[in-house]
Amino acid sequence: MRVLVWRLLSGDRPGHRLVSALLLAVLLGLAVLPFALPGTKAMAAAARICIFIVLAGSYDMVLGYTGIVSLAHAVFFAIGAYAVAIPLAHGWVGWDAVAVGMAGGAVLAAVVAAGITLLSLRVQAIFFSMITLAAASLAQVLATQWRGVTGGEDGLSFSVPRALSPSFRLLRDPLFGVRVDGRLLTYYLIFVAALLLFLLMLRIVNSPFGRVLLAIRENAFRAEALGYRTIVYRTLASAIAAGIAALAGGLMALLLRYTGPDATLSFSVMVDILLMVVIGGMGTLYGPALGAVVIVLAEYYLQPALQAVSAALAGWPVLPLILDPDRWLLWLGLLFVLIVYFLPAGIVGSLRRRRG
Repeated sequence: MRVLVWRLLSGDRPGHRLVSALLLAVLLGLAVLPFALPGTKAMAAAARICIFIVLAGSYDMVLGYTGIVSLAHAVFFAIGAYAVAIPLAHGWVGWDAVAVGMAGGAVLAAVVAAGITLLSLRVQAIFFSMITLAAASLAQVLATQWRGVTGGEDGLSFSVPRALSPSFRLLRDPLFGVRVDGRLLTYYLIFVAALLLFLLMLRIVNSPFGRVLLAIRENAFRAEALGYRTIVYRTLASAIAAGIAALAGGLMALLLRYTGPDATLSFSVMVDILLMVVIGGMGTLYGPALGAVVIVLAEYYLQPALQAVSAALAGWPVLPLILDPDRWLLWLGLLFVLIVYFLPAGIVGSLRRRRG
């Protein structure tokens, strides 16, 4: 059993018992959540966690393993979502449309990422970030103005294959008290795909290719002197990460049965990705997974939790105002500041350092 787990993780240990326990709890919790908490909100939050684990992990391949600070990663997420949504919204409904959209989105995102990287890496770091920010702004303009294809600001609503529609029933009788319908099948499709993509990313970063990326991150000049063409490796890493981000975008489109600029291309999506990587720990892959759990749970449940606490403290003079649910973003920001201050290398990175 240990050998199997070791191979699945590509020899990459979480590095701390607490990290291992947290990751195991997340995996088991996501696996059984539809049967433990069959509510719509809980399942939607869990599905978003799965998707953002892949998305944040793909960004960590760029930021944490190569040192590239890109602000255009949400663009590749949106490319994957639109690539799945466009054929489905124009009447081509079926698994073949989903497969073509997923593959086409991943290839297009990889090509776009390679072009941006080749264009931008010849300038210094801050200018590279500005170029990627300009590319993200251009993509948002195209998504809102190209109405005939993208639906403009309204986005695209579409039908999914029948097996993923909420009205579909795989089994007539409930299984452990839960209906086996299209909503449940959609969740487990996302869960399995996210798990496989995460294991794929672990395999990539723990391969000789991944070790070269780490060497380039630590000292690009030394890696170049050893014979590694840094721009080639960084371009390949950006293209692979963009393709994986596009696959995550396709999964998001299937989950929402809708895609639009606000859902996949807004700057808030990019901020969420960056927060997940920084909170969890850059250059670990495990860190962004835990960061995705923290951010998504905070976005879904921090406001209701503050509302419950504020109502319980209604008789107190000041606390209900401080804990008002409308201030949940303030508390989320405070949580981020505290994590960065006390865990400067992120959750996983700081725990690994303490053990070391």
